[in-house]
Amino acid sequence: TVAAYIASVTRKEGPTALIFSRQNLDQNVAVPAMERREGALKGAYVAKKESEARARMIIATGSEVQHALKAAESLPGARVVSMPCMEAYERQTDEYKESVLPSSCTKR
Repeated sequence: TVAAYIASVTRKEGPTALIFSRQNLDQNVAVPAMERREGALKGAYVAKKESEARARMIIATGSEVQHALKAAESLPGARVVSMPCMEAYERQTDEYKESVLPSSCTKR
């Protein structure tokens, strides 16, 4: 939420929408808050790294991230990527984009 607010007030070109949920959402405390904030400002970040050889990636946004994290618990080779803004992600360096969504893994 903080990253979305920061992005909305610093964006100079085009409109911004902040969409909130009234649901009680599980928080991803496995990733430090500053890392989540910086990743969200880049448009996407790894919310959960795979614990075995990477077999698939689950891409989610907003309130769906909690469900992706739960699904990945039973899939040791799954990486979960939180992607709140595809446009911001596409503006990142190729190196950063490859670190989040490696092209070697096509099951997404």
